[in-house]
Amino acid sequence: MKACPVLWLIVPCYNEQQVLPVTAPIFLGKITDLISSGSIDKASRILFVNDGSKDRTWDIIESLSRQDNHYSGISLSRNRGHQNALLAGLMEAADNCDITISLDCDGQDDINAVDAMLEEYSAGSEIVYGVRSSRENDTWFKRTTAQAFYRFMSAMGADIVYNHADYRLISSRVLKHLADFGEVNIFLRGMIPLLGGMGIVWGVVAAFTGHNVTGWASTMCVICFLGGLQLLSLGIIGQYVGKTYMETKHRPKYIVSDRTN
Repeated sequence: MKACPVLWLIVPCYNEQQVLPVTAPIFLGKITDLISSGSIDKASRILFVNDGSKDRTWDIIESLSRQDNHYSGISLSRNRGHQNALLAGLMEAADNCDITISLDCDGQDDINAVDAMLEEYSAGSEIVYGVRSSRENDTWFKRTTAQAFYRFMSAMGADIVYNHADYRLISSRVLKHLADFGEVNIFLRGMIPLLGGMGIVWGVVAAFTGHNVTGWASTMCVICFLGGLQLLSLGIIGQYVGKTYMETKHRPKYIVSDRTN
């Protein structure tokens, strides 16, 4: 391990022309502070990954790279999704740095947590997760759905860190092993459509208001429930079949179409 490691911040971007001018200087400020304190090498930089943005995001990234050599960027040929954009940035950095820290472009991740991550790396950790200690600033809906997602994934047997998104430190040694994974679908999210719930509600309301034939409500509830369950099961099977088909084609997960100087 180097006494003064080279750090790359990996920042996926999609239509961020309003955000980049605000957050880019914050990222640069953190990098320069860490360089000044001797925590990281002066070759450290910020890598923006343009995920096929339709606005001026790539123009801004190019402009930033001309203003300061700590900024750099790559642009994907088209929108490939957050996870593939993040992977593209990590693979771009793998042979050029000692550690990477991935974070969102909108500044919602606490940039000051980078210091603690570097301390953990110095202590021997190859991977350091950034986990939200509180969701008090989230809306009730966002907080509830996010926590339900993590609990559901855990219940399904997924090895997932609670309240962790994509704010993490990864060493270059780990990145080289990550490159060996050939899956096209590198992060699977469960999509559970709400099928059959509304028919049951309608049947129950009709039963209590008396606007139905005796026995109709119970029959409809059972039909809607079983029908919805079958459609949900078919949808899940379809998702897996579709993703299996994508895996067998072995298409590239992303194509880098441009780089800053």
